[in-house]
Amino acid sequence: MTTIARDDFIESIADALQFISYYHPVDYIRAVTAAWEREESPAAKDAMEQILLNSKMSAQGHRPICQDTGSVVVFLKIGMDVTWETDMDITAMVNEGVRRAYLNPDNVLRASMVDDPLGARANTGDNTPAIIHMELVAGDNVEIKLAAKGGGSENKSRFTVLNPSGSLVDWVVETVPTLGAGWCPPGMLGIGVGGTSEKAMLLAKEALMEHIDIHELQARGPSSRKEELRLEIYDKVNALGIGAQGLGGLTTVLDVKINDFPTHAASLPVALIPNCAATRHIEFTLDGSGPAVLTPPSPSDWPDIEWKADESAIRANLDTLTKEEIASWKPGDRVLLSGKLLTGRDAVHKKIQDLLDSGQPLPDGVDFKNRFIYYVGPVDPVGDEVVGPAGPTTATRRDTFTEMMLDRTGLIGMIGKAERGPAARESIRKHGAVYLIAVGGAAYLVSKAIKSSRLIAFEELGMEAIREFEIEDMPVTVAVDTRGDSVHESGPAEWRIRISEIR
Repeated sequence: MTTIARDDFIESIADALQFISYYHPVDYIRAVTAAWEREESPAAKDAMEQILLNSKMSAQGHRPICQDTGSVVVFLKIGMDVTWETDMDITAMVNEGVRRAYLNPDNVLRASMVDDPLGARANTGDNTPAIIHMELVAGDNVEIKLAAKGGGSENKSRFTVLNPSGSLVDWVVETVPTLGAGWCPPGMLGIGVGGTSEKAMLLAKEALMEHIDIHELQARGPSSRKEELRLEIYDKVNALGIGAQGLGGLTTVLDVKINDFPTHAASLPVALIPNCAATRHIEFTLDGSGPAVLTPPSPSDWPDIEWKADESAIRANLDTLTKEEIASWKPGDRVLLSGKLLTGRDAVHKKIQDLLDSGQPLPDGVDFKNRFIYYVGPVDPVGDEVVGPAGPTTATRRDTFTEMMLDRTGLIGMIGKAERGPAARESIRKHGAVYLIAVGGAAYLVSKAIKSSRLIAFEELGMEAIREFEIEDMPVTVAVDTRGDSVHESGPAEWRIRISEIR
């Protein structure tokens, strides 16, 4: 009979969440390194260099890999012979571990959970509650798998029910291009097949907890139908040419995982959930001997690289930049930004629209005329930091506000991640504006370009408030130029052709 002490369980949850906030799994580091070494697309190679350098910097500095430190997802397998030394239930203990991890003053993690989801959507302040799945199993220990799942990749989850004779491969290959780049490739695809609708989604989510081993599978060959499908999907998705950050390239997915379960004869439920470049998960077992012991990666697990800005990159001063200057930029151009810009996410845009629609002025100090906005919700700073990790958030969510911002505020540029939709691109073209992307999954690296931060308005929105950042040589790529042309269309199209020629 094993006894699990309350404090050991809570401490293990808290330590593990801190651990995965700044340590990538070793298998992920090695997989990205291998993809970076063989990548032929300069834009994709540069993006992966930034991801790898950011990963190493985060590990050294014990600061988050990504500013979106995720929703906590926990899978528990509890042995039926386990007893507990606690005055709390299991859900309460998990949430206490989450609370301690996210409020740790040495490495504050961004709280992203909101309640009531259909109403006030007020931030819970400590990233609770966790999403918990529990299973009673034979045995006398507790197996714990946990992840911190970012919103950008989670928003790209998909589900369908195929006919029993339908093709899983065809559905996945048709679906992945519709996800856009908001899930921050390169990453993994978790696929759940069978059971019922909710079971398929759980199978897909748990599949993302597995280690990357596709290259071992390629070397030894498949031994089951599931392994054959993994290899086929892996090859066909990478042949789409989407590439790192959707810029076009050889590697879109690093692995494909499939979990299945018996299902009704009339059904074939299929779930697809991608994992982003900020892959954060870990597993451990508690056997009553104390809290979990977590082993960090070795410095030698990262490649010996030092990211340097492209010498041919355009240097732009945001304080003097004009529409005439940005009109010469083209999709794929790399730019180093310096000067001052404003920040804002979803809630800020809604507030601005409400104020303008009601005839009220914007708050004092909020002037977007001839300026750029950065779509970011940074982590709180610690120590002598100006700002915590501050990577881009998915720009597509602001598409409905783009015309309003460009037409009514004088904004000329936006910075985020992922693609823009047709309406947003048309607004960008009509107003002679530009949309730039920073690398999703390089939040700590990006934060080093931010030299000062000043709160401007909407303090009550927390990480979503408007701030003014002063930046120096912040690396970005032109995603949509003043003519409305998009690198997220031209890049993958070019590399889809190149890959077909290579093969």
